[in-house]
Amino acid sequence: MIAIIIISIICYRRKSQQAEREYEKIKSQLEGLEESVRDRCKKEFTDLMIEMEDQTNDINEAGIPVLDYKTYTDRVFFLPSKDGEKDVMITGKLDIPEARRQTVEQALNQFSNLLNSKSFLINFIHTLESQREFSARAKVYFASLLTVALHGKLEYYTDIMRTLFLELMEQYVVAKNPKLMLRRSETVVERMLSNWMSICLYQYLKDNAGEPLYKLFKAIKHQVEKGPVDAVLKKAKYTLNDTGLLGDDVEYTQLTVNVYVQDGGTDSIPVKVLNCDTISQVKEKIIDQVYRNLPCSQWPKAESVVLEWRPGSTAQILSDLDLTSQRDGRWKRINTLMHYNVRDGATLILSKMGISQQPEDNQQDVPGERHALLEDENKVWHLVRPVDEIDEGKSKRGSVKEKERTKAITEIYLTRLLSVKGTLQQFVDNFFHSVLNSNHVVPPAVKYFFDFLDEQAEKHDIKDEDTIHIWKTNSLPLRFWVNILKNPHFIFDVHVHEVVDASLSVIAQTFMDACTRTEHKLSRDSPSNKLLYAKEISNYKKMVEDYYKGIRQMVPVSDQDMNTHLAEISRAHTDSLNTLVALHQLYQYTNKYYDEIINALEEDPAAQKMQLAFRLQQIAAALENKVTDL
Repeated sequence: MIAIIIISIICYRRKSQQAEREYEKIKSQLEGLEESVRDRCKKEFTDLMIEMEDQTNDINEAGIPVLDYKTYTDRVFFLPSKDGEKDVMITGKLDIPEARRQTVEQALNQFSNLLNSKSFLINFIHTLESQREFSARAKVYFASLLTVALHGKLEYYTDIMRTLFLELMEQYVVAKNPKLMLRRSETVVERMLSNWMSICLYQYLKDNAGEPLYKLFKAIKHQVEKGPVDAVLKKAKYTLNDTGLLGDDVEYTQLTVNVYVQDGGTDSIPVKVLNCDTISQVKEKIIDQVYRNLPCSQWPKAESVVLEWRPGSTAQILSDLDLTSQRDGRWKRINTLMHYNVRDGATLILSKMGISQQPEDNQQDVPGERHALLEDENKVWHLVRPVDEIDEGKSKRGSVKEKERTKAITEIYLTRLLSVKGTLQQFVDNFFHSVLNSNHVVPPAVKYFFDFLDEQAEKHDIKDEDTIHIWKTNSLPLRFWVNILKNPHFIFDVHVHEVVDASLSVIAQTFMDACTRTEHKLSRDSPSNKLLYAKEISNYKKMVEDYYKGIRQMVPVSDQDMNTHLAEISRAHTDSLNTLVALHQLYQYTNKYYDEIINALEEDPAAQKMQLAFRLQQIAAALENKVTDL
């Protein structure tokens, strides 16, 4: 028996040592690869910095396009909802008959007063969460409506959030799995916390973290657009994301075209494009350059403008797809500047689309036409033609060779990813430093909530530092920063292309990895993002640890100071929000679960004393017609 144990120990040690050697070998190989691309990275970084200086001048001139508070909260709270931009909370449009408007508004104001009764609101939330059909998505949406409805009294909102949070914590502590708390947004209070952080950190984003985040976004966008981007496959030569990497080598040349804008003065504007760009991509690059000092929401759409090429005395309108498009059986290739033989220094004219240029057959616009063409059995391609059904048999037969080829080119692809990573490194570091540095400004909400978590851990005798670390990570970095990092359009007036989004996702994943205490041992099967940032991750983890320690040592934020801060936010922004619409949408839940809510109120002694059920019945009577009218 002892011999078996000894043999097992020896085998285990050998395996551990083997895994450790494998880890060190991979790390060494990665460092070698990074060394080999370092010179290229330096050159690329220098080029990018020179080009980004122009961007910085634009930032100084036009300012960072930070969204106003209402648009920011609309996007964070409601853009991910099923209706997206058409959500009633974003449009603010309620179809209330004029004859009923005054009665409805009075009833909704009474409903607002009812929500400001803690006894009513806690009962309301508990009743909804006990309904089986009240889904996780519904909880998230309900919490966001509640945030807007109570925005005028953020101190009260915070009190409700704390009360619900203490109940949630009790559940996890009793179940003996406190580490799992805040991992998702499956309860109303978890989404309330996300929204609370978003509200409290808006000014901090605007004044501090916004600039490094915006510069990171612009640097990624600039780097991606320097190389070919397949308009159909949404893959790019320059990316951080291996799944979004354009594997095939595409020959291309950078061109500078001189663009005249119709009704835009007599001077031409030089714009850098690639000869392999589709016409839509060229339009987007031109619009980006011409209107760079305006917010993105004020730019014309690529499909609403016409691009004309003047090679001499003649003129030719350039389109993604037309009668000259290259065909091969069922396949049609999207037109590029190379297809039209547009050369360096060419003159292009950008003009708004006239009536005569609108597509025929009563189609709404050019994208409608182009979409129809693109959807034609999906037989449209740009840079890399997908494998056709006829070729599938051949590709299956050659699968062994293909695997060998894939293995051989993995290192080449990783080198390309490392090159992009090295070029962008300074921008990534600057962003991480801006949000993980307790020596700089720390928003009062962060200190206040982290202290609250420390107090609760002490109260529940939780001494495991990992648990407290996880709570803090789930309440701020993962709940707020990752969301903003992956969705820069939530805070900036920008459009995020899919190829840029792919690289942002890798940085967001690295940020998430930095916040975990578990060590990820590298192996050949490790995801590329973990291989990419293998050298930096330990430094990032230390930044997170130091940040949490630094906040713990700061002077506490008192309840009074926090309430004063919250009251200032309420005063500054509540009038701009669609509060009445939020109240109306919240009432729909009251209407749906009316009997259950009334029963809960009648069974609660505090609610009985305040006659809350009777008050709700009065409001329901006043709103009954409105509900049927809508």
